[in-house]
Amino acid sequence: MSDSNGTTRARRILTAVDSSSWEHPADRAALAAFRRIPAFDEVLRKLFGLFGEKPVRLAFQANALRVSDRQFPEIYKRYLDVLQVMDAPEVYELYISQTPLVNAGAYGMNRPFIVLNSGAVRLLDDDELIFLLGHEVGHILSGHVLYRTMMVLLINLARMGFPVVGLAARAVLLGLLEWSRKAELSADRAGLLAGQDPNAALGAFMKLAGGGDDDETDLNEFLRQAETYREDGDVADLVFKVLNLLGTTHPFHVLRAAELRDWIEAGEYDRVMRGEYRRRDDEEKPYLDDLAAAARSYAADAQSMMSQLETAARRMREAIAESFKWP
Repeated sequence: MSDSNGTTRARRILTAVDSSSWEHPADRAALAAFRRIPAFDEVLRKLFGLFGEKPVRLAFQANALRVSDRQFPEIYKRYLDVLQVMDAPEVYELYISQTPLVNAGAYGMNRPFIVLNSGAVRLLDDDELIFLLGHEVGHILSGHVLYRTMMVLLINLARMGFPVVGLAARAVLLGLLEWSRKAELSADRAGLLAGQDPNAALGAFMKLAGGGDDDETDLNEFLRQAETYREDGDVADLVFKVLNLLGTTHPFHVLRAAELRDWIEAGEYDRVMRGEYRRRDDEEKPYLDDLAAAARSYAADAQSMMSQLETAARRMREAIAESFKWP
């Protein structure tokens, strides 16, 4: 992390931080539910064992270079810093793939790895790139990679018309997509904790959404746009917002920025930075607590949606009444 003078500022090392310290409650509850299905992970591994660990890894890494102290050494240095800040138990393989799409992903079954798109390397500045790397490390530490890999493979099989992806599998895929969008919110918080620079995290969303250099964009304007999208619009707009999310693995970038800012303003980021977080060797949180937290989260989302629907319906009634007024 660099300040305005270009000097490096130290980041707090989050010793033994547990992933529950940043996970969205709905993400935690969904993962807990998955893991309590008898041999669920083992079944997944056997299912995709039809492909094999090595072929799956090679498929993701076919057009990529492995990052090391000899290839992309500066990025490798930043990546090691991220692993140190998050107190990761090992160094996961990192690759850069030649593609203009500004994105990254964490994949794998038994051996997680990260693929960083070259478009992200070119567009993001150092602090924004650290946020993105921390985001992917957060996916690994939260145990997301097996399910994410399964979801990506199912999506690709569905696109190819593979017969294994029938109606039942498509229903499972929709469920995984809903979980994935919540998992992205968790990983965004992990990325913030890794970089410890809120402006860089929010700025990364702005560039992921529309690209552009710093002299072409304005973060405050982007955040106002996020609030406008989340709060405004008539009933038709709300319907399209829901439909726009169906079939996507990520929430929209403007919404992710708003969600992360909410987490910051709620004091949760500062709490973790003060060292008030759960450690990996702490007693496991009861499963029912996660379910209750998830229920509160979905209830808040539903209440917000109903409030927006009521407001939109009122605006439509007023607009219709106004249109029938005599001049």
